[in-house]
Amino acid sequence: MTTPPPQGNPFAQGQQQPYGQPQGQAPQGGFPQQAGQPGFPPPGAPVPPPQQGRKLSFKTIKNIVIVLIVAGVAIGGWIASKDDANTAAVGDCMHRGSTDDNDPDLEVVDCGDAKAQYTVLAKIEGNHSGLTAQSKCEAEAKDFQYVYTETNGSKSFLLCLKDK
Repeated sequence: MTTPPPQGNPFAQGQQQPYGQPQGQAPQGGFPQQAGQPGFPPPGAPVPPPQQGRKLSFKTIKNIVIVLIVAGVAIGGWIASKDDANTAAVGDCMHRGSTDDNDPDLEVVDCGDAKAQYTVLAKIEGNHSGLTAQSKCEAEAKDFQYVYTETNGSKSFLLCLKDK
């Protein structure tokens, strides 16, 4: 039985070259010394062209943000108006969200809801105010107690209400 030749002391001060490598040559797979800083090409080396990527300009981003804001406001307005007085129909129940008589903030609620305060007896399209509104409700709903008018151009209407 033969013993392999000694490989050298790994704790020795000097660095030994692997067997079969001439002095002064880097081992295979090693990196030869280059001028300049490590990780950077030497001066005068060709620089690769920048990667062709699609960049969004500030103007494009700004336009996207504006579109999102406008869409959010439109959707929010639609959701908020879904239960407004203009969607009320005869037989619906209403809740008054404000104590201000000039802006009672009526909204449609389920008649079984504890918030239901009024019942819609009649809904009359058109612009009516004061005595005209009173006389219209008297003609349409004899036992009405309250008159609510909303003037909004072609979407003006009158609601004749009574306590629930």
